[in-house]
Amino acid sequence: MPDSLPSSPPRALVIGGGPAGLMAAERLRAAGAEVDLYDAMASVGRKFLLAGKGGLNLTHSEAGEAFAGRYSTGRGEPCAEVAAWLQHLDGPGLRAWAQGLGVETFVGSSGRVFPVDMKAAPLLRAWLSRLRESGVRFHMRHHWLGWNERRELLFSQAGQEFSVAADAVVLALGGASWPQLGSNAGWVPLLTARGVAVAGLRPSNCGFDLGLRRADAPAPGWSALFAERFAGLPVKPVALHLEGRSGRHFARQGEFVITASGVEGSLIYAASSHLREEIDEFGEALIRLDLLPDRSEAQVAAEVARGRGTRSMSTHLKSRLGIEGLKAGLLHEVLSKDEYLDTALLARTLKQLPLRLARPRPVAEAISTAGGICLSELDASLMLKQVPGLFCAGEMLDWEAPTGGYLLTASMASGWVAGEGAARYLQG
Repeated sequence: MPDSLPSSPPRALVIGGGPAGLMAAERLRAAGAEVDLYDAMASVGRKFLLAGKGGLNLTHSEAGEAFAGRYSTGRGEPCAEVAAWLQHLDGPGLRAWAQGLGVETFVGSSGRVFPVDMKAAPLLRAWLSRLRESGVRFHMRHHWLGWNERRELLFSQAGQEFSVAADAVVLALGGASWPQLGSNAGWVPLLTARGVAVAGLRPSNCGFDLGLRRADAPAPGWSALFAERFAGLPVKPVALHLEGRSGRHFARQGEFVITASGVEGSLIYAASSHLREEIDEFGEALIRLDLLPDRSEAQVAAEVARGRGTRSMSTHLKSRLGIEGLKAGLLHEVLSKDEYLDTALLARTLKQLPLRLARPRPVAEAISTAGGICLSELDASLMLKQVPGLFCAGEMLDWEAPTGGYLLTASMASGWVAGEGAARYLQG
């Protein structure tokens, strides 16, 4: 009998061209699979480029358990699954990977890791060039519609529908933040229809709207005068404290930004998961701001109580404590005229200014998403237990992390795990 012809390499599809999808495609191709990557947008990596607009924060230099401890599920519980992903690709591994693309990195003063040129575009160009040279095929403006009756993947492109068969599929479709860049959560009904459990998608690393500032406030939010004068300006230095009703605790010094309806910025984002869960459970989150974190309560009380003669209280605070402008405005937002002249209450408020947060901003405005495919639905290789051959990666999974390079690292690590898992599935 004549020798049989060699069989063609197994075919894998990756749907989603963000960092997780690109990494999955890279690992699949390295294992010898034929790889086609589909994305609904005109080009891949759009959110990656947006993240690098002010300097691409690639990862963080924090090491080991401390790094892994930054991750939680969308319900605020520790997430051991992400720690397992990081065994394959962690911060140092990501820096070595970037170096392999010719991109050198450095550690900033905050421990965050950036490319030397601070830009995302050169890294993305080098990555895509390497993927194309390796044989990954890209298909842009292809919208995934689900499956047909033969379990083939359905796509639409330029008004035409067609189906594609594959031996393994990796989904890396993102969450629900920044839908204009492609992450619109359109995959949720497609997977729930197949019995996959998906935790509700909620905003993470997001801003919050204010509730009532004080009992006599006519409406929630800032006064019109305060919002008009200070929206867009940072509050710094400041320390934020949260003592939740059911034991949640957060305390950190940093800065945040006043918005027209509330607050946002790095310090708020760092606390956002705690704030969101507190609001979900109790209807509001009460935070306290220390406007003078470098002075003790006793020092502040002594300076406020010091004789001021004929000077106004505002002039006195500016002279003795440097309180003016935005920080002075915050005091007037939460204290009545009579309360403002009560020196003991004023001193306490400078160290513990209360703000009631009523709701997170919509998920479409958030930096990232909490919730997603429940991790119990996936095996260690990120294959759906109910749908053999279908792997999932990135922000569409139920985990969250603070900004600072943690989000991007875990997204790419999950893409690595899913790509390697899909390759093993094909080989098996």
